Amino acid sequence: MSQAEIESLRDASYLPVDKIKAFEKMLDDREHRIDELLKKGRGPGFALEMHDAMEQLAAIADELNDNLDDYNSKHRDVRKALPKLMQATDRWSTSLRAAGEDDRYNVVRKIALDTLKDTRSIAEEMETSLQAYFKEHPDAEKLEKQRASDPHIPQ
Repeated sequence: MSQAEIESLRDASYLPVDKIKAFEKMLDDREHRIDELLKKGRGPGFALEMHDAMEQLAAIADELNDNLDDYNSKHRDVRKALPKLMQATDRWSTSLRAAGEDDRYNVVRKIALDTLKDTRSIAEEMETSLQAYFKEHPDAEKLEKQRASDPHIPQ
C-alpha cells in the first residue's frame, strides 16, 4: 500500500462504511493496474508486474475481510456498503480471470480469487445477519445512526 492509501484508511477509520469505500478504491486501483497490464500486452516483466498486482489485490482484500469480520461481530451497520461491495467483488474477479493461466502467477491468482470469493461470502452473510439484528434491536440501529453522525462516539 502506498502512504496515501494508508492515510486514506486512517482518515476513514472512524466510520466503517467510509473504510469499506477506502478499501474498494484501493482494490479498484489494483484492478485497473491488472487491466492496464493486459492492454499493454505480454512484454518483458509482464508476469512479474501481474504477480505483484495480484498479490497486492489479495492482501488488500484479506485485510478488508478482517475488517468485515470485526464489523459483523460488533454489529456495525454497514448494510449500505454491502451491495456495492458484492458487485465490485464480481468485477475484480473478472479482471483476475481475464489474465489467463500462467505458471508464473497462477498461485497468487488463485489466492486472490479465493480471497475475493470469501469477501463476497462474508458480505452476503453480513447483509442477512445485520438485517435480522437491526430488525430485532431497533435501539442498536439508532445508536449506529448516532455513531455515523458523530464518529467520536465510543465504538
